[in-house]
Amino acid sequence: MNNIDPLRAPLKNARGLGSAKDGTRHFIIQRITAVALLVLAVYFVALLVSLAGADYASARAAVARPVNAILLIAFLIAMFWHGQLGMQVVIEDYVHAPGLAMTCQLIVRFVCFLAALASVFAVLRIALGA
Repeated sequence: MNNIDPLRAPLKNARGLGSAKDGTRHFIIQRITAVALLVLAVYFVALLVSLAGADYASARAAVARPVNAILLIAFLIAMFWHGQLGMQVVIEDYVHAPGLAMTCQLIVRFVCFLAALASVFAVLRIALGA
């Protein structure tokens, strides 16, 4: 039987290119992180407002509370993950040179991972009293 899909363009049939089967997962994770960020951003802004005018020791004590530290870490992870997913889509849509696109993807992932790691480490260091 012929393996040509009539719904694909002739060039796609010739090259054998099709779905990478990863778009739905990416879409769902991006939506989940967006919803998490809606909730966590409200919490984060409320925490910042509550700390307005506070001295360094009070702010440090507030971050050191277990609930605040956990929610701040969740906010940071969701924020950097969501940002990386968004930048991935931008690069896929607008960077057409394969080598440059791959390099940009690697740089974005590395920077987001490193920034998330440093941010989480900072919160943990405050929370654990170091």
